[in-house]
Order: sequence, then structure tokens, then C-alpha cells
Amino acid sequence: MKKTFQLIIAAALALTVASCGNDDDFDASIFDTDIPPVDQTQATAPFDQWLYDNFVVPYNTEIQYRFNYPASNLNFQLSPADYQKSQLLAQYIKYLFYDVYTLYGGQDFMKKYGPRIFHFIGSAAYSPTTGTETLGYASAGVKITLINVNNMKLWRQDSPYTDADMELLNKDQFHTMHHEFSHILHQTKSYPVAFGQVTPGSYDPITWQERDSVQSHSLGYVTQYGSSANYEDFVEILSCTITDTDTRWMNTIIDACANGGLKPGDKEQVYTLIDSLEIRGLDDATKGWNNFTLYEESHVSSETGETVKRFVPSFHVDDAKQNYSAKGEAAPTYSKVADFTSFRSYLDWAEGQATTDDGGMNAILKKLDIATKWYTSVWGLYLFKIRQEVRKRQENINEYTRDNVTIYELVGQ
Repeated sequence: MKKTFQLIIAAALALTVASCGNDDDFDASIFDTDIPPVDQTQATAPFDQWLYDNFVVPYNTEIQYRFNYPASNLNFQLSPADYQKSQLLAQYIKYLFYDVYTLYGGQDFMKKYGPRIFHFIGSAAYSPTTGTETLGYASAGVKITLINVNNMKLWRQDSPYTDADMELLNKDQFHTMHHEFSHILHQTKSYPVAFGQVTPGSYDPITWQERDSVQSHSLGYVTQYGSSANYEDFVEILSCTITDTDTRWMNTIIDACANGGLKPGDKEQVYTLIDSLEIRGLDDATKGWNNFTLYEESHVSSETGETVKRFVPSFHVDDAKQNYSAKGEAAPTYSKVADFTSFRSYLDWAEGQATTDDGGMNAILKKLDIATKWYTSVWGLYLFKIRQEVRKRQENINEYTRDNVTIYELVGQ
């Protein structure tokens, strides 16, 4: 290996000397510069030109909306993305993702750190072994693959986006984008080791999918997938802060506080978090977080034969039942603990159940503190401002689409 290395160096030096001794004209390119960057003979030329102008030129980013079979994941049966929905998604990526980070990170931020390739897949990707759905994946911090594009609603003026449509778009596309982009950021500049030390003993890379929402939140994770590894936990904290709805966040908080996860002194920090997330309606009786029942769940463990008990809010009882059923476990029983008609009264109850165990809401608060400080000190970004800007743009999505989005027809069709 040493000899080979020396030969390469010698060849390189010889080439350098020979090159320096020539009087070549470097004004002329050896390539054909007359070939236009966009093939105007293609039926997709208008959209291809828009992509070139809005992604290739400013960010050196390619949107691969045509199905690239060799570059897809061969572990799944996948299909191409719909042409019109691909156009809609590409224009939303610019408005809700690139323009947001450019606004707060500066003109060069996405030029330096943005993904170089987005690859669109039309269908969902289900694992036949684990039963889980893959929502997207990244390759070497360069390429982000977005799956289930065909599940998007195609916007029309007589059928505008609803909150439910926007939530689905977040779930299928934008949560994945912020998740994978956060991986790019932390792989560029590492996050603090202290993050992984908040809940070091409960990460489970093998059977994380067997945890339901209540268990994941009670352990101190914002999602089930976040409990698979500390680096996934880190990016889930960031992406959930940006894209999760008010209801999802409040449900997470309620779960995380239910089983002793609120330590003494945490209650005011919970209210501060809710303010930072700009969640309104703590006194609105129509909100689900102000009207729910708390149950005590009793379940006989198939492994130990012992009865395990925990508190489960009514909005996650079905989720818990389905999880036991999927694992072939006996159905649990539920007994009512209390009806809560306000989140404030619930938080007072949870404060009375506080323990000194690690996990739950206390762990989530610690992780958020570490992640937000890293986001600001390393990147000059303010996580909650990114959330506020994304939410503002999402609330304006129908007006923006009507006034700014063009869906190009195929030329000659």
C-alpha cells in the first residue's frame, strides 16, 4: 500500500510539472457549452425551467421528481410521484422550507447547508418485517427522499387546504424534511454530549416501534422513533417543535406528565414552553386538552405475569389497545381516575404525582433546553421563531397557492 501511494504522488507531481510548462488557452472549454441546462424539447420543460431557476441556480439543488428506480429503496415496492403533485410539493418546499431558513439564517445559509437532492416517491413505504411506515430518509447528508407524495391533496380554488390537509402534509413531508435537515446540521457541527445523557438507559434501536405514544412520552421522548437512538431523539425534538400542531404538542405534554414525569418546579416551565410554542386556548372549553378523562390502565405482562399499571388519557386509549393487540398481548382494563375540564387543573393534579424518576416531561424540558441553545449558539437560529414563521406561512397557504403557485401542463399534450 505504501508503494502504491508513492507512485500516485509521483504521477501527480509529473502531471503538475507538465501542465505548468504548457501554454494552453484556458479560455476555451473542452465541453459543449451550447447545450442549454434545460431541454426545451421535453414535455416537462416549463416545470424543469422553474426548478432550474428556483433550486439549481440559487442553491445547487436538484429536485428529482421523475422516478429514479436505482436510487430508490429496493426494500420497498414503490411507485412514481404524480406530476402535478410533485409541482405543488416543490413549490411548497421553496415557500415553507428554503425561504424560511433563508429568512432567519441569511442568504448563504441554504447555499452552504441545504440538501443537494430531493427525490420524490409517489407511494408509501411499509416494512413487511416491522410493520412500520418509512416517511423518508437521507443519504450522506446530501439527498433527502420524500415518500408518499401521491397522498397529498391537489389544491384547487374550489377545494382549498384545510387544517387536516396541512397536518397530513406535515406528517408525510415537512416533518421528514426538518428531521433530515437537522441531521445534516448536527453532522456538520455536533450537538452536546449532555443531550444523550438525559435518558441514556431507555433508548431501544430494535423494538422502539412496540412502544405506544403514552409510553414514549412518559419515558421522555416526543415520538416513538425518537426513542430508538439519541441522534434520532435530537432531530425529532427539533422537527416536532417546528411542525407539530398545538393538539399534538398538548397531547404529548399531557402524556409526559401523567405518570410521574413532572418534577417539583417543572409546572412553570411547562407554561413557558406552551407560551414559546404560541399555543392558545388554555381556557377554551372547546379544546380537547381541556376536556378529557384520565384512566388507570391495568395490564398483565406476558413476560412476567405481573400486573402493570399506568395512567392513560382518553385520547390515547385506542392507541394503547391497538398496540397490545398488535403484539398479541391480552387486552388491558381501564378504570376512570378523573374527568378534567381544564388543562390547568390537570397540571395541578400531575404536580401532585411528581416523582424523582428521570423521564417524562422533565426529560423533554431538559432536551428542549439543550437543543434550542445549540440551535442558537451554533447556527444563530431561534427554534421557536422558525416554528412561528412556518405556522404563519401554513395558515396563509391557500392565499399563497392561489397567487403564486403555477401547475404547468405537459407541453404538446
